[in-house]
Amino acid sequence: MSGGDSPLGEDWQAWKARLEEVDFHPSKRLGQNFLLDPNLLNAIARDAEVGLGDKVIEVGTGLGFLTRALLATGASVSSIEVDRRLHELLKEQLGEVEGLELIRADALSGKHSLSPEFIAAAGDEEPWHLVGNLPYAISGPLLAECAGALNPPRTMTVLVQKEMADRVCAGVEDSSWGLLGLRVQMSYRVRQLRTVGGAHFRPRPKVESGLMRLERREDAPSHELMARVVSLTGSIFSRRRQVIRRVLGDVMGDREEALALLEELEIPSQTRVQALNEREWLLLARARPWGSTEISDLGL
Repeated sequence: MSGGDSPLGEDWQAWKARLEEVDFHPSKRLGQNFLLDPNLLNAIARDAEVGLGDKVIEVGTGLGFLTRALLATGASVSSIEVDRRLHELLKEQLGEVEGLELIRADALSGKHSLSPEFIAAAGDEEPWHLVGNLPYAISGPLLAECAGALNPPRTMTVLVQKEMADRVCAGVEDSSWGLLGLRVQMSYRVRQLRTVGGAHFRPRPKVESGLMRLERREDAPSHELMARVVSLTGSIFSRRRQVIRRVLGDVMGDREEALALLEELEIPSQTRVQALNEREWLLLARARPWGSTEISDLGL
């Protein structure tokens, strides 16, 4: 690895030497850009607002620097790393650390489901928090699947590509608004905390990153209702610029029946799909089951 020394000093020098010893090279496919700025690492741990007694799942252990910052808060950490080489090195460095579980796994099974290892780490009922410098390729699907999980995280404090952060936090009127933002914002209050330039990473990415904080809403839809929202939006959001009467009529197979439903729900029939607000989506989702259409338009 190249790019000069990091502010982590001796810790980074020791890691560099060990990585060179085993001939490790970061994988572009896995999105391995390691955050090395200790001020930012500690800031992410503070922004996560976790502490003694809290349960954290970290996705993308990397070199374990954020993992250490999270453990310093007193939280217990289950850290997931897909790279076998890094996992073995992490066991050398952190394998005996109290409060830490190192898991070698992918966070996702395919693009539309959490992996069994991730689900097992989250458990069925115990509150937990997602924290991580997420690999760019999985950040959107991971946030969407966590938001719709049976036991969703109470908070998500994640570093993602800035473009992805903009999409998650966009409003209906913004050009970045889409299905991902709609789905996540139904269940979470979202905000961007800071922009992080590429100079803080090794290797240095060509894009900026954005740190987001997502907090579970008290009025988040139930798992069952959210499943209906997912099915409905997956069926029609690809036609976002068309009016809801036409699109819904095609889905229902009867435009007059669709018009009657919209009038009953007091949703203007000429509203474009992309302009529907949260209340209107929920009204439509409650109106009927809508089948089990797989999401195909997250734009990931």
